[in-house]
Amino acid sequence: MVTGRYADSLHNKRVVITGGASGIGLATAIRFAQEGSVVTIIDNHEDRLHSTLEKYSAIKHGVVADVSNPDEVGAAFEKIDSLMNGVDVLIANAGISVRAKFIDITPEQWKKVLGINLDGIFYTAQQAAKRMLSQGHGVILMTASTNGLVGHPYYADYNASKAGVNLLARTMALELAPTIRVNTVCPGYVLTPMQLAEYTPEMLEQVNEKIPLKRHAHPEEVAGLYAFLASAEAAYITGQHIPIDGGELA
Repeated sequence: MVTGRYADSLHNKRVVITGGASGIGLATAIRFAQEGSVVTIIDNHEDRLHSTLEKYSAIKHGVVADVSNPDEVGAAFEKIDSLMNGVDVLIANAGISVRAKFIDITPEQWKKVLGINLDGIFYTAQQAAKRMLSQGHGVILMTASTNGLVGHPYYADYNASKAGVNLLARTMALELAPTIRVNTVCPGYVLTPMQLAEYTPEMLEQVNEKIPLKRHAHPEEVAGLYAFLASAEAAYITGQHIPIDGGELA
């Protein structure tokens, strides 16, 4: 918890987190709730969303929506208007990855990955930005990846989407300043359900050996970076992509 001059800067902030029912999104929702924020999570898995809300009562609201569908995103934010009467912070986090060789990626897979990872961030950020401009303040943070900064084999569609997120954010930061701050968080390897579904224990250990800190990040560590970037302590940070990767890029 932040103390001193910037204490309670997240208290009562209205926070929307996409992909908020698992992984980094869930850890971030829990962190903001601990900071006293009013949190709404958006997730496309209805059962997972409801079970998350039952388990974590501090997360106040949940809305089911597919972020790759602009109509569903628009309806979700209209519901959020009735629940919270505005948005102070958006964490555009929902994303997927599918491990496949570039040559084997089908048009359907390409469209699905780009649709969720890039289109979904565009749709949710645009809805949030309209509200933030109207109210005169706001923070938009997006989950990108170190995969959007350097090449990684077997994730061409994912890499392309995350690189797009980084440049989208920088463009938004220029257009929306000084009213709205926009940044991306670029995690390296994080021990999430998505990562565990794609990597065997042996593959995880091989990755760890390549990371200077010799381990994957915990979702809670990424959540801490989001809390900082949304807080008053980060009031002069915008237009940046910020890696959290255990020294991997170094």
